Amino acid sequence: MQSSVSVKEWIDMFQEIGLDEAKRKQFHKLFESRHPEGHQGFLEWLGMPAKDIERVRSGSK
Repeated sequence: MQSSVSVKEWIDMFQEIGLDEAKRKQFHKLFESRHPEGHQGFLEWLGMPAKDIERVRSGSK
């Protein structure tokens, strides 16, 4: 699957619907706890470098 939406574009959309940084962290924690493989795949789809994926996932546990 090829990324067509950047990380910044996702963050911008989250902000537009009222998700601040704390809510985005809550989103990642929920995604990681319920669907860890899906969370990994989503972050890869966004085109994030492996070190950033690891940072996000480790901060979501």
